[in-house]
Amino acid sequence: MSKKKITTLSELEDKYIGKEGSNERNAYEYELRMDILGRMIKSTRKKRNLTQEKLGEMIGVNKSQISKLENNANSATIETILRVFKALKAEISFNVVIDDQKVEIQ
Repeated sequence: MSKKKITTLSELEDKYIGKEGSNERNAYEYELRMDILGRMIKSTRKKRNLTQEKLGEMIGVNKSQISKLENNANSATIETILRVFKALKAEISFNVVIDDQKVEIQ
């Protein structure tokens, strides 16, 4: 019986996307984080029983901007993202590391 080689997700990412730290890998990971952020906004909005239009009204943007944010969060400014989460009554914080020192932004 032959042994099957198990490949990790990280190995597949290295092979097909690029090594960790490469421009391709950084772009992939950024897009992945923005996709997750958009999904979080959408699911929280739905839990709060808000339409895209109503959420847009609450923060002063069009419904189409909420749709874009939910489907591709990298098109939004940090200010807009913070306003969305505030309107959703969700806590958000950013961790920034500068010169090996962690700075928390809330």
